Amino acid sequence: MDNFIVAVDGPAGSGKSTISKIVAKEYDLTYLDTGAMYRMVALCSLENNVDLKDRGAVSEMLDGIKLDIQGEKFILNGKDVSHDIRTPRVTAIVSDVAAIKEVRVKLVDLQREISKGKKVILDGRDIGTVVFPNAHLKVFLVASAEERANRRLKEYKEKGIDISFQEVLESIQNRDHIDSTREESPLKKAEDALEVDTSSKTIEEVCNKISALIEARL
Repeated sequence: MDNFIVAVDGPAGSGKSTISKIVAKEYDLTYLDTGAMYRMVALCSLENNVDLKDRGAVSEMLDGIKLDIQGEKFILNGKDVSHDIRTPRVTAIVSDVAAIKEVRVKLVDLQREISKGKKVILDGRDIGTVVFPNAHLKVFLVASAEERANRRLKEYKEKGIDISFQEVLESIQNRDHIDSTREESPLKKAEDALEVDTSSKTIEEVCNKISALIEARL
């Protein structure tokens, strides 16, 4: 099978990237972190003081932007921004950026182009509903807001970012609201997606579950 698509969707902090990276290595799949692509656009808007309400300015930024993913390195206009895109200031606006139609159109086209003719696992908010509605396997990961906030807080602390649990929790809840209520490609579970609650499961347990599903389809 030349082309094989695994779509992993879910809210912020549900474990999408962690699980997808492990599964990708196990089955030699190309891993595409679509959330990081939106983060790169968000960072670009911050660095260039782009008014997100000014669609003309947003379109101009998108015309000149160059995104590249090299393994786990994220390159924005020739610069490695792997650390910068994970900071709270980017997290604070990434859902607003992802809600802009012009941004979604550009990145969805890019995601489809990168995935053409490959065995790919992609994670995001709308992979199984919009980007690849005919994906071979669709998984929807969920977890409580508190559990997701704890995970994100741990990530921040490991990077030396000083932030409180309450701030992270409020950020998670705000992102959930924006992602699920936006007009363009809202976060929702595809009808044929398998839902997995990762709250009380280990990473290994979730990976084993998804691995069994992949093997059944391969």
